[in-house]
Amino acid sequence: MYTLKNDILKIAVKKTGAELCKIESIKNNIDFIWNANPDIWGSFAPNLFPIIGALKDDTYFLKNKTYKLPKHGFVRHNQDIILDKQTENCLSFKLTNNASLLQVYPFKFEFYIAFKLIDNTLEVCHTIKNIDDQPIYFSVGGHPAFKCPVFDNESYDDYSIEFEHIESSKTHLINMENGLISSKTKSVFNDSKTLPLRHDLFNEDALIFKDLKSKKVSLKSNLNGEILSVSYHDFDYLGIWAKPNGDYVCIEPWLGIADHEDTNQDLTTKEGIIKLEAENTFKASYSIEISKAHLL
Repeated sequence: MYTLKNDILKIAVKKTGAELCKIESIKNNIDFIWNANPDIWGSFAPNLFPIIGALKDDTYFLKNKTYKLPKHGFVRHNQDIILDKQTENCLSFKLTNNASLLQVYPFKFEFYIAFKLIDNTLEVCHTIKNIDDQPIYFSVGGHPAFKCPVFDNESYDDYSIEFEHIESSKTHLINMENGLISSKTKSVFNDSKTLPLRHDLFNEDALIFKDLKSKKVSLKSNLNGEILSVSYHDFDYLGIWAKPNGDYVCIEPWLGIADHEDTNQDLTTKEGIIKLEAENTFKASYSIEISKAHLL
């Protein structure tokens, strides 16, 4: 476990998967990250690379060869990640291709994820370097789970997600049997910027948005006001999810999406896939800002 703190916040990151597992107020010890109760959902904030969501049959095709990857890729439970650098306000982790990864992902790469503390904000920075002599293809994103409710006098139904702008976007429904994106959509907003949270909101899995105008969303309590906000200007997709019985909500910035039911499974044409040319570098960041009212 690695830790980092300033005068306002303390964070902790697990070595396995470089997974953020704590954002805690220094003054009042409130932790804003879900506790990863294994009886409900045993993760805190997985890092998603080189795919997001599920592949059809956990399989993709590349240059007439067949490869298999688990849901959300191979970073989230990876024990080969190393601490690359630590400074006064930053923890940076690194994963490089190795013989076993080349069997499932035939590219040479360096994956970095850095956690930067700036006052009451945590910036999560992804860097992917192509060290191959060919283009590489990938998706990347986050899956942070925030405690909800935060305070003892609240219930889950006291919470909502507030969007930066009034939205009319529909969620793209998931086939619950295989985890793939179906052709069906469902209305979530009625020209509103507020999404009330209820446990049954996630009975059909995650809410998946492709065309939001908002690049910032806030977690709000009817009783205690804004808890935190997530800004994701570098990301095209947003997922919102929880287990239906979980007292948390995941706010997930993505560059990429699960396979569609009618996919041809070609990695190079997968929706949302990023093509990075040889010897080039890609960067994308999102930030989590904790409301100062809850840090006193």
